[in-house]
Amino acid sequence: MRLLTIFELVAVSLLLLAVLHKGVRANWWSLGIEQQRVEPRVISHPGHHDLMSVDSMSAQHSVLGLSNAERYCKNAHLTAKQQVICIQSPQVLQAISSGARLAIEECQHQFKGARWNCTVDPDSADNIFGGVMLANSREAAFVYAISAAGVAYSVTRACSRGELTDCSCDNRVRSRQRSSNWQWGGCSEDIHFGERFSREWSEAGEEPVKDGAIDGPNGLAGLLMRRHDSEAGRRAVRSRMQRVCKCHGMSGSCSVRVCWRRLPPFRAAGTALAQLHEGAALVRLAQRGPRRPARLKPARPELKRPNKTDLVYLDDSPDYCERNLTLGIPGTRGRICNRTSLGLDGCRLLCCGRGYQTRVREVVEKCNCHFIWCCDVKCDMCRHKREEHICN
Repeated sequence: MRLLTIFELVAVSLLLLAVLHKGVRANWWSLGIEQQRVEPRVISHPGHHDLMSVDSMSAQHSVLGLSNAERYCKNAHLTAKQQVICIQSPQVLQAISSGARLAIEECQHQFKGARWNCTVDPDSADNIFGGVMLANSREAAFVYAISAAGVAYSVTRACSRGELTDCSCDNRVRSRQRSSNWQWGGCSEDIHFGERFSREWSEAGEEPVKDGAIDGPNGLAGLLMRRHDSEAGRRAVRSRMQRVCKCHGMSGSCSVRVCWRRLPPFRAAGTALAQLHEGAALVRLAQRGPRRPARLKPARPELKRPNKTDLVYLDDSPDYCERNLTLGIPGTRGRICNRTSLGLDGCRLLCCGRGYQTRVREVVEKCNCHFIWCCDVKCDMCRHKREEHICN
C-alpha cells in the first residue's frame, strides 16, 4: 500500500476541513464553550483524547458578558440571518450562549457512558461536534433537539429575570379557569416566547436547500428532520412546565393559594430526549407532487408514524468504536468502563468486544469529614487504591 506524501496529506486535510465547514450548521454552538477558552476545565480519558466538560449552569448563569454581546453579533460562527436577530436585540446573545452551554452540558451528561459521549472540540469553533453532524443520525437528532430545548429554556428564564426587554412574565395564564381554592398570580415563566425565539433562531441558522437536493447536508430531507427534532426538543421543555403555589392567609391558614408556572429542571427534558433518542424513528422523504409539501414518513411500512414529540433520523449512526479522524470520532480505546454493568457503560458494550485491562492506581481523597461549630468542615486526606478498567 502506497504511503501518502506530506503534500498529499496536507491536501486531504484541507479538503476535509472544507467539507466539514460547509456541511455543518448551527455554528453558534461554539458560543457555549467561549468561556472555557478563558478558564478551561478538561477531563482526560487515558489513552487517546481529552473531553471538554461544561460546568453546571447553576454555578454560573453568565457565559458571555453583555459588554461583549455586540461584538459577538459579528461573530463568524453566526449566519447572516442570526447576526440580524442578534443586532436587533444584542442582549439576547447572553441567553443564547447560556442555552448552547446548557445543551452541551446535558448532552455530555446523558451520554457519558455511551460509545458516543458527545465529545466536543473546543479548538474547532466552526464545528465543535465534528463530522458526526454530517450524518442525519440518531445522535444528530438528539443534538438538534437538546440545542433547541436549551435556547428555549435559557431565553424563557432570561425573560422572567428581566434580562430581556422584549418579554417578561406570561400573564396569559391568569385568564385561564382557576380552581376554587387557588388562583393564578406571581410571575409565570413565558415558555411560549422562549419557544418562538428558539424556532426563529434555529431556522435562521439554516442554509437554503440546494436546487433539487434531497439527501446530504444541504438536502430537503435533512432540513425537515432538523426542524422536526428541534420542535420535539422545545416540546420536551413545554410539556414539563410545573405549577408551583404559595399560601396566603391569616396565621398561616392558607385560605388562598397563589400559583404560577415555572420551568422544570432542564435535566428532566434532557432525560426525556435521551429516552427518545433510543426509540427514534427511521424516516425517509415522501414527495407528494408539486401542490403538496414534502414530508417525512416511516422508512418501512411496518413502522409507526412518528408524532410531534418523537425524534426522527435518516441515516444509520457511524461506527463509534474505532477512531475516525474524518468524522472527528475518538473511538472508545482508552475509555474507562464499568466491569459489573450490563448497560452502555459496561466493558462488554463500551469496549466493542475488544476486551479491557485492569489497572490499580493510588488516589488521594477527602475522608473522615466532620462539622466544627461554627462554621467549618474539617476533613482528613486519605490514600487508597482504586481499580479502573480500561478498554483495549
